[in-house]
Amino acid sequence: MGGRRYKKSSKATKIKRFFINIFLFIAAQILVGIAFSMPMVYYGPFETIREELVNTAMTTLNHQYIVKWFLSDEVINEIMSKSKIDYEDKESDVEAIAVFDDEVQKDESQVQLINISNDKIKGYILLVKNPSMVRLATTDKIGVRGMKLLDMVKANNAIGGINAGGFGDEGGVGTGGIPMGLLMKDGEVLYGNENQKYSIIAFNEDSVLVLGSYTIQEAKELKVRDAVSFGPYLIVNGEPLIKGSSNGGWGLAPRTAIGQRRDGTVIMLVIDGRQITSLGATLRDVQDIMLEYGAYNAANLDGGSSTTMVYENRIVNSPSSKYGPRDLPSAFIITK
Repeated sequence: MGGRRYKKSSKATKIKRFFINIFLFIAAQILVGIAFSMPMVYYGPFETIREELVNTAMTTLNHQYIVKWFLSDEVINEIMSKSKIDYEDKESDVEAIAVFDDEVQKDESQVQLINISNDKIKGYILLVKNPSMVRLATTDKIGVRGMKLLDMVKANNAIGGINAGGFGDEGGVGTGGIPMGLLMKDGEVLYGNENQKYSIIAFNEDSVLVLGSYTIQEAKELKVRDAVSFGPYLIVNGEPLIKGSSNGGWGLAPRTAIGQRRDGTVIMLVIDGRQITSLGATLRDVQDIMLEYGAYNAANLDGGSSTTMVYENRIVNSPSSKYGPRDLPSAFIITK
């Protein structure tokens, strides 16, 4: 009996070794493939792929090493400058947008959720016909900790919303409490420096989307009600800012954006990324979608793992963070 057990054990060991060897062989092939393909991507004739990879990696905080291993800072900067969007001197014309009557109803009938997913991307749009329903929500612990979008929507008894401005996120573990740039809510400055100019994405007292670079005093003179800082702008006064063959220079990533039609309708957009079902979108993709849906002005909001949309008390999209939805400093929400 002892001999039989030994033979069975020996046979099992051989089978185990066989599968281990197969696994090691496959793993080795993958590593060899990567070792040969990466230099080909960076130094070979695949210019478009190289530029896409550089732009995608360099617009993240945690994965820039992917390109810095292979390319010098000079080459990286040259690639990124090719697709840079010149938007800092652009200002939206608020007079070109229709101002809504205060008597227009504010309820779910003014909001439409659209699934824009296709074989390349997974995304959603919220159309808000009455722009006065769009307001800024913020964490109640500015400077300390952010709030999840779903919690902001519920706290304000809102219909839905999207994440808005950026925030300090060193190492990808930021608490979402420290806004990036200016933060204004209901005309009150919650975060910002009086002596600095900010590229703002804002709504004025007439619920018209305001894009431009302003000081706090200038923003107040423009009767800005709610404002965050981010960018770049994608469409200003009907003019798309990403032209020619440029993709916008930020690579593929989850995206959040906001825009407005001339009739006042607000367009909220999210596109999932860093997932098998949706790798993400370029800024050119976002611009094209905004143009397709009639945006006269549009801007890119904080994306990446922050990209989140909520509608009717549920998260509509699939945030890319492995830890779930991020804590945020601000959100554009749809109030009742």
